[in-house]
Amino acid sequence: MRRTLEPETMDTEEEASVYDAMDNSGPNRAFIERLVSLGVRGRVLDIGTGPGHIPLMLVERSPELSVVGIDLSAHMLRRAEANRARSPHASRLEFRRADAKRLPFEDASFDAVASNTILHHVADPRRYLTEAWRVLRPGGTFLIRDLFRPPTVERARELVASHAAGASPAQQELLLASLHAALEPEELRVLAREAGLVDVHLSIDSDRHMSLQAHARR
Repeated sequence: MRRTLEPETMDTEEEASVYDAMDNSGPNRAFIERLVSLGVRGRVLDIGTGPGHIPLMLVERSPELSVVGIDLSAHMLRRAEANRARSPHASRLEFRRADAKRLPFEDASFDAVASNTILHHVADPRRYLTEAWRVLRPGGTFLIRDLFRPPTVERARELVASHAAGASPAQQELLLASLHAALEPEELRVLAREAGLVDVHLSIDSDRHMSLQAHARR
């Protein structure tokens, strides 16, 4: 199946509303637990934060963490701020509008860099990975999880039927489009090498997810 790019930014109120309402609690919890197992600590950057679900779960899970979430979509960030306002951990959360390919942060300014199912939206994933690695302190926790592209359209539709059976038609179409836009594992391995990532492992996490990850080192 050929890669078909999605728009890089989901920046309409309808798209933000549909995404915010999707039940991604299971994959999000798995993502949080993987971060914890990798030794996440300190100041965390969440790239492509959307409505802020990952940062909200992170600060609730680990009281020693603070999280900066960035996104290009103003509509997503408005939802993230509304979700932040309802959180008892709001003081440890910050949301900013920023481009993942040109992060407005100094080198080595985060103890951990995380991103969940955003890479397939980016037309220049090599630049995205280079920037994510640049702002990570040496020995920090790194977790970039994304979908991987199925070999056929039929397999993509099977995955949608399996994992989004109770979702709305609009939500099912979002997942199908994301599977079409995702990279294959070997494509991601090559991009990681070209982006200069060192001591990073690629794992296949489920029937549709893969991760680039690195454990924290003292």
